[in-house]
Amino acid sequence: MDTKKFEKPEYFVNRELSWLKFNERVLSEARDKSLPLFERLKFLSITSSNLDEFFMVRVASLKDQVHAGYEKPDIAGMTPKEQLREISAQTHELVRMQYSTYNRSLLPALEKAGLHMITEHESLSQNQKEFVDRYFEDNVYPVLTPMAMDSSRPFPLIRNKTLNIGALIAKKDRKKGKEVLEFATVQVPSVLPRVIEIPSDKADTRAVILLEEVIERNIGKLFLSNDVVCAHPYRIMRNADLTIDEDEAEDLLVEIQKQLKKRQWGEVIRLEAEEKMDKRLLKILKTEFDIKNEDIFSIQGPLDLTMLMKVYGLDGFDQYKAKKYIPAPVPEFQNDKNIFDVIREGDVFLHHPYMSFDPVVNFVRQAAKDPGVLAIKQTLYRVSGNSPIIAALAQAAENGKQVSVLVELKARFDEENNIVWAKMLEKAGCHVIYGLVGLKTHSKITLVVRREETGIRRYVHLATGNYNDSTAKLYTDCGIFTCDERYGEDATAVFNMLSGYSEPKRWNRLIVAPIWMKNRFLELIDREAENAKKGVPAHIMAKMNSLCDPVIMSALYYASSCGVKIDLVVRGICCIKVGIPGVSENIQVRSIVGDFLEHSRIFYFFNGGMEEVYMGSADWMPRNLDRRVEIVFPVEDEAIKKKVIHVLDVEFRDTLKAHILQPDGTYEKQDKRGKVLLNSQMEFCREAQEMAKKNKKDQKEHSRVFIPAEPAEEPEEQKD
Repeated sequence: MDTKKFEKPEYFVNRELSWLKFNERVLSEARDKSLPLFERLKFLSITSSNLDEFFMVRVASLKDQVHAGYEKPDIAGMTPKEQLREISAQTHELVRMQYSTYNRSLLPALEKAGLHMITEHESLSQNQKEFVDRYFEDNVYPVLTPMAMDSSRPFPLIRNKTLNIGALIAKKDRKKGKEVLEFATVQVPSVLPRVIEIPSDKADTRAVILLEEVIERNIGKLFLSNDVVCAHPYRIMRNADLTIDEDEAEDLLVEIQKQLKKRQWGEVIRLEAEEKMDKRLLKILKTEFDIKNEDIFSIQGPLDLTMLMKVYGLDGFDQYKAKKYIPAPVPEFQNDKNIFDVIREGDVFLHHPYMSFDPVVNFVRQAAKDPGVLAIKQTLYRVSGNSPIIAALAQAAENGKQVSVLVELKARFDEENNIVWAKMLEKAGCHVIYGLVGLKTHSKITLVVRREETGIRRYVHLATGNYNDSTAKLYTDCGIFTCDERYGEDATAVFNMLSGYSEPKRWNRLIVAPIWMKNRFLELIDREAENAKKGVPAHIMAKMNSLCDPVIMSALYYASSCGVKIDLVVRGICCIKVGIPGVSENIQVRSIVGDFLEHSRIFYFFNGGMEEVYMGSADWMPRNLDRRVEIVFPVEDEAIKKKVIHVLDVEFRDTLKAHILQPDGTYEKQDKRGKVLLNSQMEFCREAQEMAKKNKKDQKEHSRVFIPAEPAEEPEEQKD
């Protein structure tokens, strides 16, 4: 497969600019007036959270490259400096659009819905002023720590992502005999609620005010005997990208703990300041943070719109929120059978959050208690705050079973959480592995070794998503249970490789990165291209979070030029271009942004009618294919294969939530004229519920004993 002619920079989109397009698609949901009002608040909150992480990691990395004098262009031919310049222009426009949406669309709509968001404390009524001042005295004042800067006190450390109020204080200089201005700041405490409900002056209307407005109104009480000339909120973003030399780190856990502390004083890469901030105050902040004008964002409204998730969480207003979906029971487990008996009857397909995540939790729970289970081995990348899986693993170790857990300490922004879990598991007697040097372990696999009458049997769970019972209600993911011995042997080989550097000579079924996976995908793509050249129908379908690996993309261009039909569902970053004559005319890309976060990875190859389907943990990105331990597995059960192909088929028929990539690089919603209206996520909800009801009805008709599954918890707020 000669792909050289498809490796031109003009054939690719810059990764960071593609991500910004994704966040624009999320923002478009906040602007969609057909959605329930409070769901729009949620989407706007998500865009703000997304942008924070983007700056702390991606923009920070580019700035590091510039500081190091790195000038090599990316796949789209852009140097780090050029990328930063374009990112600055586009993020300023994105932020402008965020606040236009908030001020011009959402605030008036909230007012009509009976919620008054007080944006300036000066507009409070006398009754509200008295309430706010009393609230400040009783709840806020004791927590605050005002910090001044003068000749004896240096500029204080301002922590990453914290909201602060900067002030200019007028003081009398006795030596000079005149008044001077000094800088002071106070952090808005995160331990207190940011959204505060106060008495409303209007019937049938509730009122809320933000904590920073309460503090700003009363800031004079923090600097008695001095005049506060001005006070304005500001917020900074620091470089939070961890740099760890694993070869030099004797103890990875200790080294990561050290690096986590450095996030609080990394280089300031972004300053958000209230639009009406006094220029003298802004000049001080700019100087002290050593930040350029292009990295300063003038905000027309409240800083840090993630607070809208707190507004979403206010009691009431249910008519303005989407009805929460309760995951349906998995049909195969709607009975009183032992989970291992069910898996022995045949492979089981799971599709979350449409189907309940309970069987995955119960798989580990039952293994922990089952007297026949000898060992449990599992990889953990991100888990929930109060993980039942962690508790089950600890219980298993205490019950005398061999428990091996790979806890990935380098899971970005979950490092601290994972360190806590790792220590807890070790204390319970589990053998904890911290991953391989230089590689993140991102694979999702659980192995249970059980002694049965016929001998030792291995049960395996393989998935596209994390072992996180909270996000399993919000992220779309797929998985299977199997006790096929070929998968069991491969699972054992995976854990031996992770714990003992034992590289297997061959794999039965699993495709593992970073050594084997990319080549296997290239072989599968090339096979479709060769079939197309022979006149045999050829088709590739793939669903993933991101697509930016240049080798894979060049191979897709080659396959497209040979006549292979290529349909892609890529939620986020997509560096491929469509509609290039002779290159990508046969490629279609769509992105689905809906109530759930699209997270599953599915790969389909027509193979001359002998269809092959794979699922797994890897996106088509260099980090997944070259720098992580990832697992992709074939779906061989014919019934399950049809279900997985159905998932792709429904998503390609989505006319409501799909954004279609255009040849000019923009994304447009599907033209609905003459089309059947279909929201793929809601269709999967309906199908899962109907399947569970049908199975329950069938069981009653056959007079089988039925024990209902434990009710699933309601979905939590989305973190994206």
